[in-house]
Amino acid sequence: MPAIPSLGNLRGRGNGRVSRNGRARDTREVKPSTYVVDCGVYLDGVRQPGEWSHRDAIAEVRKRGEGFVWIGLHEPDEAEIQGIADTFGLHELAVEDAVHAHQRPKLERYDDTLFMVFRTVRYVEHDSPTTANEIVESGELMAFLGSDFIITVRHGNHAGLAHLRRELDADPERLAPGPASVLHAIADHVVDHFLNVTERIEDDIDEMETEVFAPRTRVTSEQIYLFKREVLELRRAVLPLATPLRRLAEGYTRLIPDEVRSYFRNVHDHVTTVADRVAAFDELLTTLVDATLGKITLQLNSDMRKITSWAAIIAVPTAIAGIYGMNFEYMPEVQSRYGYPAVIAVILVICLVLYRVFRKKKWL
Repeated sequence: MPAIPSLGNLRGRGNGRVSRNGRARDTREVKPSTYVVDCGVYLDGVRQPGEWSHRDAIAEVRKRGEGFVWIGLHEPDEAEIQGIADTFGLHELAVEDAVHAHQRPKLERYDDTLFMVFRTVRYVEHDSPTTANEIVESGELMAFLGSDFIITVRHGNHAGLAHLRRELDADPERLAPGPASVLHAIADHVVDHFLNVTERIEDDIDEMETEVFAPRTRVTSEQIYLFKREVLELRRAVLPLATPLRRLAEGYTRLIPDEVRSYFRNVHDHVTTVADRVAAFDELLTTLVDATLGKITLQLNSDMRKITSWAAIIAVPTAIAGIYGMNFEYMPEVQSRYGYPAVIAVILVICLVLYRVFRKKKWL
């Protein structure tokens, strides 16, 4: 089997839908369904010309006794997918999961068919991580794998496989082992996006960390908690995927040839690396929350010291004015010509002494 590109070689793939060229096959025009993104027949890794319905495609493959069918669907409903499920013998529980989505990454085996769920992620551009409401957008990608077919079902507006399909179409040797090589390419593609997102999030966390420890920062604990929630969304996509990939690499099913199995082990290693980075992100954000709360506490203590210091200074003239406000006839300096300036001078001296004491203690 030729070398399958590593994770990094898939970086930068775009999203999109496959446009249908409208060419006729066997003098008949096949009208594509709105939910069917693409349907192709592959013999020895080479895509056969023409446009196929799912029934004609699998009939052609089984008539020849070789090759496989790759069908791509986008958010089909139960009625739309039922015809494909009947044709390919898909299990009703797997079909239900594929239609309703909202599944954790998993791998299930139904007789001679595998059902695998991926959660896809996309980095949402924003001006600053401290003001963004959304950083990670998630979607879902399911795959039904049989001995002579692979059916992908995508939910969400990102992580399309059009570019990946074009790359594979241009390299028949990669598709020669069968539909298992497509499943590997999809897994590699999904994990590659994990790496891209984690790199961008790492830059955001570095920026947020700088903001948190900067003087007069405006970063609040609520903003960091929001960021933690976005990291949690990434974590839900990454961590559960490690077990299915490990099972595929360990020979969970005969649908994965030995020549493809080792490549799943490589993808599993990359998922483990991403999972470790995501766990580190969560710990670092927890530390930033603690640091932010600590800064808030220190700021509060500093404000309380300032308030207390000014209250102590203001208490001096208040106390003296209160004493001399008592209407007694015999009080010191009441009848003195210089009594008023003397009291004012005493007030100023005491206030100045207190001010200097508090300044020395760095309370003001």
